[in-house]
Amino acid sequence: MQIFLFGALAVSLVAVLFALQNNVPVMVSFFWWTFNGSLALVLFLAVVAGALASSLASLPALVKGRLARSQHRKQVASLEASLAESQRKLREAEARVSPKAKPEPGTRIDTSTGS
Repeated sequence: MQIFLFGALAVSLVAVLFALQNNVPVMVSFFWWTFNGSLALVLFLAVVAGALASSLASLPALVKGRLARSQHRKQVASLEASLAESQRKLREAEARVSPKAKPEPGTRIDTSTGS
């Protein structure tokens, strides 16, 4: 956390120094729109516009990922419920089979038909 704060402070310091050294007025023209301002301000606005454009471009992928995670969570919950139901049925089936029905180890089973 402190490393992040020191890094942010260093980037801010570099940005301030850049702005102080590049205060030359420039004119930016885009079609019929004209803007006069310092070089640092123009570059800052260009960076902000680029960040905004990239955020908007990645928004559909973020929404798609969140929807997929939501569907996966629902699917996992459904599968866990199905597993719990199967385990409950298995326990019931095992309980119905009494231990007396199973032959003791080492006992002989009479396979003669008794005729």
